Amino acid sequence: MTEKTQYLTSLLNNDAKGIMKIYTIVFPRVKKFVVQNKGNQQDAEDIFQKALIQITVRYRKERFEINSSFEAYLFTSCKNLWRKELKIRKNRVTNSEIIELVTEERDMALSILEQERWELFNEKLNKLSENCKKVLTMFFNNTSYEEIVKNMEYSSETVARQRVFKCKTKLSNTIKDDQRFNSLKKL
Repeated sequence: MTEKTQYLTSLLNNDAKGIMKIYTIVFPRVKKFVVQNKGNQQDAEDIFQKALIQITVRYRKERFEINSSFEAYLFTSCKNLWRKELKIRKNRVTNSEIIELVTEERDMALSILEQERWELFNEKLNKLSENCKKVLTMFFNNTSYEEIVKNMEYSSETVARQRVFKCKTKLSNTIKDDQRFNSLKKL
């Protein structure tokens, strides 16, 4: 049994020892990320718990394969949930009369959908040429075109912009050609 399978089995069986191992290994990184990004200890604990529940519910529903390490997968899930929470907080109206309309179940379903979208995106990004992967990774990390020109040794920013455009188009088309795309674009 691989380590990934052991962790997933621990979650499915509510194995306290296995779950504590997951907490020990991954939670410190999650806490550091959340605290560095406008959160606190309680926020980190909540996000970590939501991610564990999300992974467990999704794995129960449909067995899936984790292509990275379990730790990286869980950490990415936590990052995505925290970014989503920050976006919600930014847009939240602070009127005490307003009642929260999103139920916990719907929120969980949306989180799972978002994670599946992220996995499809990463899978298709990793199938691109090394050059495209490198260019798009820099672009998605808000690297300036000037820096892309230097790192990729392009002749000008125009060339860098054209390369980014072509790689984004190629990525978009490969995602849209995947049979999972239509079910993941809804909602």
